Amino acid sequence: MKQRKIPMRMCVGCREMKPKRELLRVVKGPEGEVSFDLTGRKPGRGAYVCRSADCLNLAIKKRQLERAFSAPISEEVRESLMREIGTLPPPAEESADGE
Repeated sequence: MKQRKIPMRMCVGCREMKPKRELLRVVKGPEGEVSFDLTGRKPGRGAYVCRSADCLNLAIKKRQLERAFSAPISEEVRESLMREIGTLPPPAEESADGE
């Protein structure tokens, strides 16, 4: 059976390429609200960040999210994202045989 291609994305914080499933999508919706997209299906402009508060903090500090969204991000949104990343469940581990 043919191996499936694993989609890769770059973390805007640490700038490392990782499998898409290991990263969190931060999305700026059509109305301009910025939030995490846990399903990967919300409409809007997306950027990817590792599941660590350090990478999110780095992305905010270096203004990478603002650059990705071409818009300023308010202090309230920054604090909200930092709080929310601490409450997220750990990533679901997939079994080695693909089940």
